[in-house]
Amino acid sequence: MQPAPRITVEVPVLAVGSGASDYENLGRHVDVLRKPQGLHLTLLHIGILADFAQDIADWTKGATTADAAAGATAAWLEALPVLEGFAARSERLVLLGGGRVSGLEVEVPEQVRTYQVSLVVALHELLDALVVDNVDDFILSSRALGYRYPRWTPHVAVGRPKPGSRGPLAIAPLSIAFGASRIRNRQFLPAAGGRQ
Repeated sequence: MQPAPRITVEVPVLAVGSGASDYENLGRHVDVLRKPQGLHLTLLHIGILADFAQDIADWTKGATTADAAAGATAAWLEALPVLEGFAARSERLVLLGGGRVSGLEVEVPEQVRTYQVSLVVALHELLDALVVDNVDDFILSSRALGYRYPRWTPHVAVGRPKPGSRGPLAIAPLSIAFGASRIRNRQFLPAAGGRQ
C-alpha cells in the first residue's frame, strides 16, 4: 500500500542557471543529486491531510471532527490565491532536516515573502474557524505540519549531503526560475473527488 501523499503549497523550479550543466555541477557538493524535473520551493507544508485533520480533532477534543477539518482544509486550499512565477537566486548550499538534506538557500523577491506570510495568516484564520485555540502552539506541535522553527527559510532541496558535510557552503551565484504556485497532490483533496 502506498503511503498517503503530503499536501503542500509550492512553486516548481523551471530552470537552474543558464543550462543543465549549472545544476549538474552541484553534484560536486551533493550525493545523489535530485532530478531537476521535481525541484520545488515549499511555501506552506500541510502534510498528510488525514493526519492534519486528526491533529485538529484531537486538539479540539472532538469539537471539530476530522472529517469536517479535512473538508474545510481542502476547500481553503482550493481558494488560495495563486502566486505568479518569479526569478530568484542562490549563493549557498545549506543543510536541512537535521543534516539529512542539502538545499539551495534561495534569495526570493519581497512579494514571495509577503505571499508566504499571507499563507501563514490564512492558516491561522482557518484554524480559528475550526475552533483551534492557542493556534501558534498548535502549529508548532502538530505532527502533520512538522514545523520545528517558526521562521521560514526559502530553499530548494537538491539531494543528500556528502558524508562529513558542514553547512553552509558558498557556491557561484545561480539564477533560479520558478513557476506559479500550486498545490502538490491536489488530486488527493476531498473537493477534487480524490481519497482523503
